Amino acid sequence: MKKNDLTRRTFIKTTGAVSAGVILSPISACSSSPFDSKGLPTTLLGKTGVRIPIMILGLGSRFMAVREAKGLEILETALNKGLYYWDTAAIYKNDEQYSEERIGKILAPIRDKIFLSTKVSERNADDAKRTVETSLKRLNTDYIDLYQIHSVLNEEEVRRFGDKDGVLPVLKKFQEEGVIRHIGFTGHTSASAMKLAAELYDFDTMLIAMNHQQNGSQPFEEQPVPYAAGKEMGVLAMKVIRPRETVNGLSPDDLVKYALSLKGVTAAVVGTDSVDVLNKNIDTIKNFEPLSDERMKELHVALDPFYKSNKLPWMQAGYFDGMHIA
Repeated sequence: MKKNDLTRRTFIKTTGAVSAGVILSPISACSSSPFDSKGLPTTLLGKTGVRIPIMILGLGSRFMAVREAKGLEILETALNKGLYYWDTAAIYKNDEQYSEERIGKILAPIRDKIFLSTKVSERNADDAKRTVETSLKRLNTDYIDLYQIHSVLNEEEVRRFGDKDGVLPVLKKFQEEGVIRHIGFTGHTSASAMKLAAELYDFDTMLIAMNHQQNGSQPFEEQPVPYAAGKEMGVLAMKVIRPRETVNGLSPDDLVKYALSLKGVTAAVVGTDSVDVLNKNIDTIKNFEPLSDERMKELHVALDPFYKSNKLPWMQAGYFDGMHIA
């Protein structure tokens, strides 16, 4: 067995609790940061130096499943409770509006209080440029804190990111102009492609599914996560509550804590469709402490059927995040 080709069973033995110093204390009252976590635990987003809550507000399918008024209430409540990192994408939408448009309804007056991330799906330079410009217009802002290349699928496209007519030079140009502050990428389906993206380019962040593709054969947590963390990238986990769709008896509380306790993970993106769910998620992280090695092993066993499942659309090879948001 190759050194990096660890099994999930081997991995869990090396995971356990987050190492000392990863989860940092809440922002102090004397901090010069414009962001206010309201006492929620925070951590550094890798080499960006930006301090973020350990839970990020995901504004995709669940958020867009509710009416605009409820969505805006979720946003306002999140900020008031200390969740100031909001994550969306240019293609997230329902039948009536884009997620970016909904956020843009209230963003302008509170812009400096929000760490905002969105995503570009296009790989061609001209198309990517139009998407960034559209994002700015929808969001009613003149800058994006983190712009991410959306849903990395394979190594071939990763190698083309830096081409003259590729997506990365466009993002870099916007970064030079101050329109984009940090650049990252996201993915669900290929551990090798995610690791390659971290190897080839100087990204600030990686947003990665706690992934269960191809009957559990994709070693996401074993390969790209530690590599990216070793490069001081912010490593963000998504799809952390989705196991409840397949396995009965799993609690959102345990699943969020499991993701946050994985070695190398900086923070978790969690979607919500109600203020009640939002408040429960916030309660989960208020006094978060990494799970013990024993509890991590117990949850890993409970999650095994999910890791081997191939029933959900987003778990299929070739899935592109946002394609099932309608």
